[in-house]
Amino acid sequence: MTRTMVAATVPLVGETVLLKGWVQTRRDMGKIAFVDLRDRSGMVQVVLVPSEIGEAGKELMKELRTEYCISVTGVVQARSEKQINTEIETGTVEILAKELEILNPSKTPPFELDETSGVNEEVRLKYRYLDLRSVRMLKNLMLRDAVVDFLRDFLHEEDFIEVETPCLTKGTPEGSREFLVPSRIHPGEFYVLPQSPQQFKQLLMVAGIERYFQIARSFRDEDGRADRNPEFTQLDFEMSFVEQEDILALYERMMIALVQIVTPEKHITQTPFPRVTFKESMEKYGCDKPDMRKDKNDPDELAFCWVVDFPMFEKDSEGNVQAAHHPFCMPNKEDVARLESDPMNVRAQSFDLVLNGIELSSGSIRIHERELQNRIFALLGISPEDTQRRFGHMLEAFEYGAPPHGGCGVGIDRLVMILANESSVREIIAFPKTGDARDLMMGAPSTVDQKNLDEAHIKIQASSK
Repeated sequence: MTRTMVAATVPLVGETVLLKGWVQTRRDMGKIAFVDLRDRSGMVQVVLVPSEIGEAGKELMKELRTEYCISVTGVVQARSEKQINTEIETGTVEILAKELEILNPSKTPPFELDETSGVNEEVRLKYRYLDLRSVRMLKNLMLRDAVVDFLRDFLHEEDFIEVETPCLTKGTPEGSREFLVPSRIHPGEFYVLPQSPQQFKQLLMVAGIERYFQIARSFRDEDGRADRNPEFTQLDFEMSFVEQEDILALYERMMIALVQIVTPEKHITQTPFPRVTFKESMEKYGCDKPDMRKDKNDPDELAFCWVVDFPMFEKDSEGNVQAAHHPFCMPNKEDVARLESDPMNVRAQSFDLVLNGIELSSGSIRIHERELQNRIFALLGISPEDTQRRFGHMLEAFEYGAPPHGGCGVGIDRLVMILANESSVREIIAFPKTGDARDLMMGAPSTVDQKNLDEAHIKIQASSK
């Protein structure tokens, strides 16, 4: 017999079905027992009557406990009006069990799975495979799937092509510490895990792809916080022959349609999205991520806001000039002439989309000419030799008819976090790291055998702490 999902039992009154899932709860009422059986689609009540289930079933009835994985063959019965459970979608029916099989018993879970909000996060992450059984986490993962599915469909309709880019690559100057990967084949040399596909997506524009997107895994070796994980996912897209307005218009249409289709219970405060310059935002709101919600207690309010005209450069703690975003941003056309004379007042053709006071994405028009890119590297104090060593491939590519282009990266983790009314991205990532970048379930990071270190040409030094 083919398995039936729990949620599909409602219209099958009188029919025999095969259900498989987990015991949510068990209630003994004398000789009769009731089990709430849960699968991914929902939960339904199973009635266990000794005279209906046979001798083998009667013995198994005694063994059933919470989170046992079981199989039930039974007849779908309509509940009487007084017995209808309005709190679950299958509340109008129940299953009279005819056969019962324990597929796998379960130890007593370390916490209650029906309500995890008060459970210590480290315990939840250690037993993440159990935590993901909760209604809360399943709902969050299903929302994430719906968001990603919508984004893919939307961009395909807009003639974008999904292209995967490498996860073993060369370092990029994007302001965050990178994860290093030693090369076994090339002693003393390293790959890095990408902070973003920045250089690859620009090279795809040089390649004539014109409209690219990717659900990209990115990695940054940064200190943890609620809206950041060491490895994260972003929607990355890039377009050729466009100006900033073209990117903003497409992105805005995409976000409005996403909310309408995936989370119609949400409401956007203002469309078109309001815009402020970086200077205006700092003066009026004291930050570059203004929260424009009218009612911050309304969980369904979404206040999008564009912040534009970011500075091209900023100074580090030692007073050195560095790129405010990354060195491939195109300067404002009006400011190009004073790049060398007044760099700190040069504006970039860059923008952020902010949602409820959280930076959702950053993007820009990119530099596509070798001469201008060289000027930017020089302003950043990168020598011609280092420029060639680190970026020679990009500069050479710009000499082969590179088109004007631009795009952005959209933080999927942060977007889903907000749509799910969660306060941490760890609640919408299946297997996240803790705030101090540990995987408590797998026990990572961990030590490795000396043989592996030798193969990777790595020598461990004593910590200076």
